[in-house]
Amino acid sequence: MEHPEQPAHPEHTEDDLAGLDITALLRYGLTAAPGPLRTSLFGDGAVGAAVLLDRLGTEPRSVAYLAEVVRAGGVRAAADLPEPLPRPEAAALVRDWLEAAASAPQGPAPQGPAPQGPPTQDPATDDTAARWLHAVATIIEVRRRTRR
Repeated sequence: MEHPEQPAHPEHTEDDLAGLDITALLRYGLTAAPGPLRTSLFGDGAVGAAVLLDRLGTEPRSVAYLAEVVRAGGVRAAADLPEPLPRPEAAALVRDWLEAAASAPQGPAPQGPAPQGPPTQDPATDDTAARWLHAVATIIEVRRRTRR
């Protein structure tokens, strides 16, 4: 079998990936069925997010910790944190992402009486957001190890 001269996927620079609309990818990719949107979120979107956070000097362990906060308390609780990441620039950036994740379209409402209190995110969406943040943390760590 011959190898194609062009790669199957177009090559993107770090600047290309960092310029992606991460908020839109989160808003629509978190609740999307497996397919192109979800693949874009966990592929190019996670790499773009890692590039941005790495450029801001964010430690991968901070992003991994935030992922655990999302898993334990949900996207909305994490978005409401006064400082979701240690550095102000990174905190502002990730807060926008968390807000987008919290505004992700939800599935049909459950049957029965409406729950009291503030609306909550679907636990599956929270879990997917946590997995995405873990992926971003892993990519940051890999980037740092390869630079050594």
